[in-house]
Amino acid sequence: MLRSLAIRDVVLIHRLQLEFTPGLCALTGETGAGKSILLDSLGLALGNRADSGLLRPGADQAKVAASFDISDSHPVRAVLDDHDVEIDDDQLVMRRVLSKDGRGRAYVNDQPVSVTLLRRLADHLVEIQGQFEQRGLLNQANHRGLLDAYGGLQDRARQVAARYQEWRTALDTYRSAQAELEQAQQDEAYLRHEVDELDQLQPAPGEEQQLADQRNRLMNAEKLVDAFNAAEAELTGSEQGRGAEDSLAGARRALERIADQGGDDIRAALDALDRAMSETEDALARLRSLSSEIELDSGRQQEIEERYFALKDLARKHGCEVDALPDVHARLQERLNAIDSGGEHLRELADTAEQARQTFHADAQALSQARAAAAQRLDAAINAELPPLKLEKATFKTRLQPLESEEDWGPNGIERVSFDVATNPGASPGPLNKIASGGELSRFLLALKVVLAQVSPERSLVFDEVDSGIGGAAAAAVGDRLARLSQGRQLLVVTHSPQVAARADHHFRVAKASDGEATVTDVSQLSQDQRREEIARMLSGTHVTDEARAAAAKLMGAA
Repeated sequence: MLRSLAIRDVVLIHRLQLEFTPGLCALTGETGAGKSILLDSLGLALGNRADSGLLRPGADQAKVAASFDISDSHPVRAVLDDHDVEIDDDQLVMRRVLSKDGRGRAYVNDQPVSVTLLRRLADHLVEIQGQFEQRGLLNQANHRGLLDAYGGLQDRARQVAARYQEWRTALDTYRSAQAELEQAQQDEAYLRHEVDELDQLQPAPGEEQQLADQRNRLMNAEKLVDAFNAAEAELTGSEQGRGAEDSLAGARRALERIADQGGDDIRAALDALDRAMSETEDALARLRSLSSEIELDSGRQQEIEERYFALKDLARKHGCEVDALPDVHARLQERLNAIDSGGEHLRELADTAEQARQTFHADAQALSQARAAAAQRLDAAINAELPPLKLEKATFKTRLQPLESEEDWGPNGIERVSFDVATNPGASPGPLNKIASGGELSRFLLALKVVLAQVSPERSLVFDEVDSGIGGAAAAAVGDRLARLSQGRQLLVVTHSPQVAARADHHFRVAKASDGEATVTDVSQLSQDQRREEIARMLSGTHVTDEARAAAAKLMGAA
């Protein structure tokens, strides 16, 4: 709900602070007093296109701030979360600043935001008749959602959207597999050659490093063998006559002779010598084994070289690392298997996609039937509202246009939905905003809003001169419907009709005044007596008579 509107230096408004409450609020005033300035100012805060011409003459900046009360479940909170805009309480302030150089800034609760975000928030907060060309009831893109909401079909519509996504996903999977199979069939000779080549080589994970280690060892075989022999000679003493093994054994025999006299320390030394002798024996065994392996591998150096470089060449050919060759082998073999299987997997995917299509189409047809039934009820309800609004010759029709091509089907179903009208008997119905005149359009929209009152109860509604071109009983009917529509929500109406103003819960008068140097627009909320006087002025004109006052009191009493 719109809580307040603060305006500074917009056209004829110097400074203005308005407070609003729920219910029907009427804004009246003589033509040219500045009622449209209030709507332009509100539109500025809601993200409408800015124009430097909105600045009051002599001012450097125009500023507008609109404050809203929002509940914990209000849909605007999801938009704020999407844009990481935080609010601490239930108040949302949308502010716009416009400089005379045409530049502007936008804020939400003093956090800088884009004008696009203001417009997204506004879609959930306020609906202004003057914006219907882009948003709201005149935008055909919204008609399907309004019909579904009126008919209570939102859950079924969401199910259809889910079925559509399942179908499209299955279809995309099938088409992707089909394209891959066709490409594989075109490349079959190449694939078979590549797979045969990999089959012959049979690369294994980690093989590159193993071959590199073996190749390095064989390339340095002479140095390694010399080192192994030298180490063995040192340990065995083959060149010096006495090696490590003999020295350790001699030390052990010397200590054994005094073991009984030396106690635990001697026994610990003997244990250490035993471990040293065991480790020495292990080292000798390992050195002899390594030397033997090199001698055995000496004939394999060319074989290892050839395999090592063959793997390298194959990896370069496939544009990958050597260790990735097994995966490449598996992928190529999989493509060949798909060819060899005769497309059996493809047929399974096609069956899955077709089943998903049939499921979606069945649910979408059921939704279409439900929409058709809801459309009949909606048409009857809206057409019943037209005669009292002096639109007795007009007809409202919800049109459901089937989409014949599957390519035109979508998550919203298999038909387009549009609200059409015919303003004269026998005339062909057409789009609401192209058939109805300005005054008719406002009343058509009022009838729609009365019937669709619960579709978007969170939004405040603004009607600009919905009573244009009518009077008497028709104006009274407009007032009655506005009063009904305002139950449980906020409705702002700019009106020249005393019958409409008399039904208001709150009444603001817009007036223009001059101090001899400048002309300014001011707005004041009227008391009960002031309301009677304003409605009398609306009835009689500039000169307010007692008869007009009595008539105004009668209208207010009837309300």
